[in-house]
Amino acid sequence: MTTAPPGRRRLDTSVPTPYEVATREPRVDSPRWSRLLMIATFVAWACSTAGAASAIADVGAPSWLWRPSAAVLLVAFAVMLTHRVGGYMRIWVSLSLLLSAAALLSGVNALLAAAAGTTAVLSAVSAVVFTRPAASVVQVLREYAVMLILALSGAVGVAAWNAPVEVRPFGLMVMAVSVTLAISIVWRLGSGLHGFGRSHLKLLVVVAVVAVGLFYYGSFVRTAGSPALTNLLDDTIVWLRQNIGGVPRPYEFLIGFPALVVGVSMRSRYREGWWVCVFAVVGTVIVANSLIDPRAYPSYFALSTLYSAIIGLVIGLAIRAVLFRPRSRRAARAVQQAQRTEPSRLSPLR
Repeated sequence: MTTAPPGRRRLDTSVPTPYEVATREPRVDSPRWSRLLMIATFVAWACSTAGAASAIADVGAPSWLWRPSAAVLLVAFAVMLTHRVGGYMRIWVSLSLLLSAAALLSGVNALLAAAAGTTAVLSAVSAVVFTRPAASVVQVLREYAVMLILALSGAVGVAAWNAPVEVRPFGLMVMAVSVTLAISIVWRLGSGLHGFGRSHLKLLVVVAVVAVGLFYYGSFVRTAGSPALTNLLDDTIVWLRQNIGGVPRPYEFLIGFPALVVGVSMRSRYREGWWVCVFAVVGTVIVANSLIDPRAYPSYFALSTLYSAIIGLVIGLAIRAVLFRPRSRRAARAVQQAQRTEPSRLSPLR
């Protein structure tokens, strides 16, 4: 008779846990047609992004190409996001088609502003929703690149609409709608807030406090800040623009981009990582909305985004190293969290 070896038994975590959210059936039964539709959507997104980019890059493209490219890009983002979150294609894609066509054909300022805002919202949320769990630093860098590419695509789409808007109210409205949409999506992907552990809830509260504090401080400085502080900030911005060509944006490198790094890392183990990813929308929506002002220089926008991305990545990786540092020998005797899986990037999340 053999006896079990002494010691505490541990759960085998080498097998990834199954995806915990029910996903809808494929919209198209034929795998061939499904593949062709995905390829067509990708081609439409890539070509419309290139066409919209001609609005900010002097490549000799005709100006009549700008708004049609932005219209196609808006519809492409609507298709991509609706498919990813398992929404109703007939409703949301039809509405995006109607908005883009009305804005394109009429040229009414209100419709152009609505189309530009919708482009910014859809691209900012898509940039976060299309990421996947990242268990290693290499995977984090991959998801970081995906986020930046989609957000930058939205930025050139917004610029191509060339909509006459009040920049600050427009930006606040787009921010509010984007965060609200992201929360509504993540509420279903993260199964509400009841599954939060104490450590994850503390992390979420800390990120929320930092975000609210930055928004409040920024508003306070602009409205009630002392002349000395205001002049110091203005002088610093001018010096940065003259010497390095751009100014890192605090909301991006202190909130949005680090939240993306930490969020995708958490999602490799816990679905509650989606809630941290909500704050990543703060960064992506600022990128997508940065070229709404026709006075914005593309080179200044590009360098500012680059600096914010580098600083945000460093901060995010530092936080990730602290949160996911190797366990002590005593803690290693506990049951380790199994690797978590999610559907592929081109599959619906629910």
